[in-house]
Amino acid sequence: MDRRRILILVGFVIIVLLLGFALYRVFFAAKKPPATLPPEAGELLPGQFPPAAPGAPTGREEIAPGVLPSAEARPGAFFQPGAPTAAAAERQVVDSRILNPTITPQGNAQFYNRNDGKFYRVQSDGTVLALSDTVFYNVDRVTWSPNDFESIIEYPDGANIYYNFQTKRQVTLPQHWEGFSFSENGDRVAAKSIGLSPENRWLISAAPDGANIQFIEALGENAHKVKVDWSPTRKIMALSQTGNSLGADRQEVLLIGQNKENFKSLTVEGRGLQSQWSPQGQQLLYSVYSARSDYKPELWIVNADGDLIDTNRRPILLNTWADKCAFASERYVYCGVPVELPVGAGFEPVIADNTPDQIYRIDLQTGSKTTIATDAAHVIDQIFVSSDGQTVHFTDKTQLGLFSLDL
Repeated sequence: MDRRRILILVGFVIIVLLLGFALYRVFFAAKKPPATLPPEAGELLPGQFPPAAPGAPTGREEIAPGVLPSAEARPGAFFQPGAPTAAAAERQVVDSRILNPTITPQGNAQFYNRNDGKFYRVQSDGTVLALSDTVFYNVDRVTWSPNDFESIIEYPDGANIYYNFQTKRQVTLPQHWEGFSFSENGDRVAAKSIGLSPENRWLISAAPDGANIQFIEALGENAHKVKVDWSPTRKIMALSQTGNSLGADRQEVLLIGQNKENFKSLTVEGRGLQSQWSPQGQQLLYSVYSARSDYKPELWIVNADGDLIDTNRRPILLNTWADKCAFASERYVYCGVPVELPVGAGFEPVIADNTPDQIYRIDLQTGSKTTIATDAAHVIDQIFVSSDGQTVHFTDKTQLGLFSLDL
């Protein structure tokens, strides 16, 4: 009986030890990693990063002159803003209410002073001189000739006059002419002649004083779709948004010449077209809005001369209007860009009339953008660049006068 109890006790102890060893192996014993074969050349173990390959230091992507990197090929990497420059030297040149300033070929600013009804020129030393003693009351718009001593002056009631500041010659132009644009050398002016009936509505050209009228293209019911804007090459007189419909967010824009030329059309990626010619007329800068941009204006650039018309079209990826921009050369553009815009701003530009702008310098060859730091906040109205490219002049929608930035 005692021997039997001893055997049962010994068996129980053995079973307990075996169970304890099993529990230890399952829950507590350290596990050895599975055996692995050495990796083949170029093969990585799980969690291992590839070694750094030798090579030249990374740098700026080389881009052929006149060609920008593709926005589609590099999403989010196109036209990245650079660091702001040091604050440019800003000064207020004129502190009066002015209208339609311009820069003469000699680099001097000219403008109409709403306070006293006279025209003035800012000399290189900062002196402001009257162009004429004649007073022009309540002027609504001024279109300057490139030769800087002639202009077309428009009034709110539709009256138009030609005025020569050297000879003081004044000629009344037809009241139904509108949308004036001078040719590159100032010898001709283009306009829309808007008769009472559609069959009497024409795109015309004439001498600045209204002589030697030529009827270029019938406008009919589409006069409001035509923008008179004589290119620096003199080939194109107007842009017409009367091409084929290409969808809700695309349109064909026709280019109208002096002799019924069959120019290639432009494909525009949006609505609400505003545009500016580059100084040599090789490119067209324009702004449009679309669903793609949340109906905010966005800038585009496209070739617009000769066989290259409608080539190298690309977005600049800045939300602003083309009339807030000015070319310094074929390569560089300066633009006032609102710091923020609500959805749908393209429909109503007045929404941004109290929104401060940043001034950007855009390199159209490399695609780089740089902000120009200023001493004060401004809402850019009109902007233009001196002939030597060293000074940006602008007016402000919320402040009186003419401002200049020495770059």
